[in-house]
Amino acid sequence: MKFVDEVRIHVKAGDGGDGAVAWRREKFIPKGGPAGGDGGDGGDVVLVVDPQLMTLLDYRYVREHTAKSGGQGLGSDMNGRNGPHLELRVPPGTLVRDAATGEVLFDLAEPGQRAVVAKGGKGGLGNMNFATSTRQAPRFSEPGTEGEEKDLVLELKLLADVGIVGFPNAGKSTLISRISRARPKIADYPFTTLTPNLGVVGWRGEKSFVVADIPGLIEGAHEGAGLGHQFLRHVERCRVLVHLVDGAPQGEGRSPKADLDAIDRELALYSPVLAEKPQIVAVNKLDVPEARANAAKLKRALARRKKGPKEVLALSAVTGEGLDALLDAVAAVLFQTQAKDRGGAGRKLGKRRQAK
Repeated sequence: MKFVDEVRIHVKAGDGGDGAVAWRREKFIPKGGPAGGDGGDGGDVVLVVDPQLMTLLDYRYVREHTAKSGGQGLGSDMNGRNGPHLELRVPPGTLVRDAATGEVLFDLAEPGQRAVVAKGGKGGLGNMNFATSTRQAPRFSEPGTEGEEKDLVLELKLLADVGIVGFPNAGKSTLISRISRARPKIADYPFTTLTPNLGVVGWRGEKSFVVADIPGLIEGAHEGAGLGHQFLRHVERCRVLVHLVDGAPQGEGRSPKADLDAIDRELALYSPVLAEKPQIVAVNKLDVPEARANAAKLKRALARRKKGPKEVLALSAVTGEGLDALLDAVAAVLFQTQAKDRGGAGRKLGKRRQAK
C-alpha cells in the first residue's frame, strides 16, 4: 500500500431544495388556499475517523467530493426530502486545514470522531408559509440556500508515542523490527525506508506503546533535503524521541557527535516544539568494533554540554545487545509521566476532600 500523508481536496455540501408554489384542489373545497411544501436541506460533508486506515491514498486520486442536494417542495403540504450526508473516512491523526488560509479547522485524533467540514444548504419555504389574513393566496416561495464549498488540505500526522530519528542507515528499521512485529524493508544503502513504519512494542508484559520509524532525515531536512521535510511532521505528535546514532558512520566529516548535532539542529529548525521533547540518545552497531569506542567518546562529549540529554545508551539492533535497557529508558519517560499526572490529580482531590 502506497503511503500518502498530505492531499488537497474540494468539498461541496448539498444545496437546499426550493420551496413549492401549489394549491389545494379538492373537489368540495372551492377556496383551498396555498399548499406548497418546503424544500429539503442539503447534505453535509462529514469527515469520520476510521482506525482501520493508515493513509490518505483514497483522496490522492479522487479530489472532488459533493453531497447530494435536498429535494424540491411538493404540493399537498409535502416537504422535499433532505439530502443524505456524505461521510469521508480518514485515518487517526488527520489535520484539516483551510487551503486558502492554512488555518487548522479540525484535529481528528480519536476513532469515531466526526467533523462537519461543509454545511448543507437550508431548504426554501413553500408558499403555504407565507399566507396571512391579508395575503391569503401568495404566489411565491423561497429558494433553497447553497451548500458550503471549500478547498481543504488533509495532513496526516502519525499517532505514535515514540519516534525513532537519525541519519539514513543508522539502523532505525532494524531496531523497530527487533522490538516490534513491524517488518520494514532493510538494506545496506541510504534511504531504504521511504515511508514511516509503525510498530507496537510490549514492555515487560505489563504495558505497550507505539513506535514510529521516521525516514529520510539528513542535514537540510527542514528545507526539504532528503525525505525529511516530507516526514518530519510525523515526529510532532510523539511524546518521546529516540535519537539513534550510527556508531560507525561512513563519510567525510561524519562522527556520532556530528550526526547527533546535525539532526538535533534540523528538528529545532523545523519546529521549536520538537527541540523541547524528551530525547533518548542511543548509539547503535555495537557489533562493529569501533562503535564501542565512539559511544564512549559521545558519552564524554554530552556530559560536558549544558543543555540536552547527557546519558548515552549503547546497543546493537542486530544482536539485541542493549535493547532491554533502551525499552526501560523509554518506558520510564512514558509511564512515569503518566504516574505523575495521576498522582498530582490524586493529591489535589485529597486536598479538596480535607477542605470539606
